[in-house]
Amino acid sequence: MAKVMLVTGAGRGIGAATARLAARRGYKVCVNYLRDRAAAEKLASEIGALAVPADVSSEADVVRLFKTVDDKLGRLTALINNAGIVDVRSRVEDMSIQRLQRMFAVNVIGSFLCAREAIKRMSKRHGGSGGVIVNLSSAAARLGSPGDYVDYASAKGAIDTFTIGLAKEVAAEGIRVNAVRPGVIRTEIHATSGDPARLERIGATAPLARPGEPEEVAQAVLWVASDEASYTTGAIVDVTGGR
Repeated sequence: MAKVMLVTGAGRGIGAATARLAARRGYKVCVNYLRDRAAAEKLASEIGALAVPADVSSEADVVRLFKTVDDKLGRLTALINNAGIVDVRSRVEDMSIQRLQRMFAVNVIGSFLCAREAIKRMSKRHGGSGGVIVNLSSAAARLGSPGDYVDYASAKGAIDTFTIGLAKEVAAEGIRVNAVRPGVIRTEIHATSGDPARLERIGATAPLARPGEPEEVAQAVLWVASDEASYTTGAIVDVTGGR
């Protein structure tokens, strides 16, 4: 059976690196994106993938996204819950309700909605043959990110708990669920924070004394998604340079 992988938020950064590596390893890949159509379609063209726009925080968009994968690629075997957002540096006392709602809608509810649709296709209870879900967490979940974005860190903490609970819930149905928890990685997301210099500054404080590369995270994602990790579920794999 062909391996079919959906990578959410795959137009750039870790998602794009994951999609590229998955295609090289024989997956049929769906590159999901929200706004940057040009980047997503360029990537999809390069690796022979399918590019599909969808906002993971929208239930209607998620349902349409998964239906498109069904129709164009076949039964899903791997979901990479990578889509996520960060915001400018802020103390909690200055965060608006709009910021908080969007942060949790994309980073937490989006992962739940995508996992829900994946389970319907993978679970042996629903006639599936199993599969894997990999959630993208962050070292911020352990560190808390005080003075930067406690909201983002809290959302990623929820992803850690979600990973553990869901892994236990669906293990007997043939689905493995794990998370990869990156540290400071060389992606464009740091510009969003309003402090692009933080990449090198914070990266240098890790025991390995540098930021990580998206490809290094992608390697971990593809490992936990592979048969080499067949006895691994409910795990959270740190790719943090030792932090």
